[in-house]
Amino acid sequence: MVTVIGLGFVGLTTAVGFSAKGHKVFGYDIDDAKAELIRSGSIPFYEPGLEEALHHGLSHNLEIVGESQLNRALVTSDVIFYCVGTPCADDGTANLSYLCQAIENTAEKFEGSLKTVVVKSTVPPQTTKRVIRPLLEQMGLRIGVDVGLAVNPEFLREGHAWEDFISPDRVVIGCDDKLSRATLNALYQPFAVPVFFVSYSAAEFIKYMSNTLLATMISFANEMSMVADKFEDIDVKQSFHLLSMDKRWSGTPASMTSYVFPGCGFGGYCLPKDTLAFIRKAEETGHHPGLLNSVLKVNDEVKEFVVSKIAAKVPLEETIGILGLAFKPGSNDTRGTPAADIIRLLMQRGYQHIVAYDPMAMSEFRDNYPFRVAYVNSLEEMSKSAKYLVVLTAWSEFKEKQHLFDEGSVLDFRYFL
Repeated sequence: MVTVIGLGFVGLTTAVGFSAKGHKVFGYDIDDAKAELIRSGSIPFYEPGLEEALHHGLSHNLEIVGESQLNRALVTSDVIFYCVGTPCADDGTANLSYLCQAIENTAEKFEGSLKTVVVKSTVPPQTTKRVIRPLLEQMGLRIGVDVGLAVNPEFLREGHAWEDFISPDRVVIGCDDKLSRATLNALYQPFAVPVFFVSYSAAEFIKYMSNTLLATMISFANEMSMVADKFEDIDVKQSFHLLSMDKRWSGTPASMTSYVFPGCGFGGYCLPKDTLAFIRKAEETGHHPGLLNSVLKVNDEVKEFVVSKIAAKVPLEETIGILGLAFKPGSNDTRGTPAADIIRLLMQRGYQHIVAYDPMAMSEFRDNYPFRVAYVNSLEEMSKSAKYLVVLTAWSEFKEKQHLFDEGSVLDFRYFL
């Protein structure tokens, strides 16, 4: 049996995913309202396929428990996954307090059979070795005797999380005890994919290496687009399409090559915070990662570039229509979205008339960013509200209905129209 602590994007996908593979799963979240919503069969974010799978799980082998039932879940489970957020602290380091508190609050309730504690939260290298393991040992739990301990990073894309979990390309597990290795190897057998066992720090490092590589690819593409703009006769969209046709990219999944395509900066919850946290962790060792610092610098500069391009074309008194508020299409996630920074910079420049539309993320954007921005409910309404339109998210709807707008009035910073 499995218990999943934390039912956010990663935790809920993990809980539903293991239940779909035939395991009995208990899910717990400290937020009672969120837990009740999930218990009713709804999810607090948009993720294709996940809600349908949740319904199936709830009617079979998935149980969302509250505080009063958590002890039963912990006692009867063999594996405890921790999917608790590790947000950036004020200095940019990963804030581990929520994760440590969750482990401390639950590990004291372990009874009966041996447990394997699995950290699925994104944590910097050496966190499990130097923070989590000592914490469990201070509670009197011997690793490999009383409990197993492992790190199992996730590699989920928002908008594709369900398919990524159910059909992963590989599973990475950091552990150094036989209990964890045997338990997790058996747990992942139904997935029929390679399972790689590495050290704690290697598993943690691989996760950060993955996210910072993606961030680097995005910043590379954005810097190249800014350089191209200095010349008068370069079609940026065409140039990047031709770049991706290089035979050395043959066999590379389209989802990977899509990161080497210009836009207006990376956002979301993971890439910005994980890149900064990894920089801070590297600095603790005495290494100053110049490339990754440049990645973040370019990510800020491209937003200034977007605003300068808008300002060069749009008079201050005109209304600007913002198309896209989510950080990526197919998601209602507005955490760290470039649209927020771009709107803020436009307002600082003196633009007072801004109208926004997103097919899915307007309520989330309003809740997270209290800008004085008007909102419309359709592209048809937008066509009547703003003369100049700025594309910040590559929603397919914008391409399908681009006939609603005058070609010369659209500034496409996703280069996809």
